[in-house]
Amino acid sequence: MRTLWITGGGSGMGRAAALAAAGSGWRVVVSGRRADALRETVALVTAAGGEASAVALDVQDRSAVRAAAARIAAEHGGIDGLVISAGLNAPRRRWDDQDLAEFDAILATNLTATASTLDAALPHLRARRGVAVVISSYAGWSFQPGAGVAYSASKTALGSLVRTLNQQEAPHGVRACHLCPGDVATDFLQQRPEVPGAEARAVMLTPEDIGRAACFVLDAPAHVRVDELVISPVSQA
Repeated sequence: MRTLWITGGGSGMGRAAALAAAGSGWRVVVSGRRADALRETVALVTAAGGEASAVALDVQDRSAVRAAAARIAAEHGGIDGLVISAGLNAPRRRWDDQDLAEFDAILATNLTATASTLDAALPHLRARRGVAVVISSYAGWSFQPGAGVAYSASKTALGSLVRTLNQQEAPHGVRACHLCPGDVATDFLQQRPEVPGAEARAVMLTPEDIGRAACFVLDAPAHVRVDELVISPVSQA
């Protein structure tokens, strides 16, 4: 059975990816800061007939990320796939009102922690000719004025991170995808300056849409690489 590690697996798109992948035959290991939310994801996967476990960690803790990768590989014989779903934004998003401490935290979560997680998993992905899905944002593919200075910068940088990994790791058979969702109805919307209401959420993507998209990449044949995948709701301009 293939083993998939998912960061940010306690809710939203990470949880949806765990459920979709487990339904496709993957053994999933979810990580995140909230142990209770991780347990809920594990329970949902198990109830659906899948196999899941959890490793609580903060993705900004590089030592904890390395230890988690080593533990998952040791317990399950390797790591075949990786989904990076942990993310952060803040309501203050303009040059004239942003907080630079928040700016640092957003880049640390969205960019630096992604690099740390890929780096920790990479030796194991090389050994299994594995695949990584970096869940980015529509703002990482197309400039979105309302996304915020820090968020836009961090998500745009993920495209380069994925491209360099694909170029340099192709000889090892490692593949990565820059997955760029548009508006998704998750709790992440609470970080917007104006939180969308029920009517706006009703026409957005669902976490399950993103879970299926991630699974499409994960289940592609070993000779197929999906470099970038943009998925958006019809309602998004």
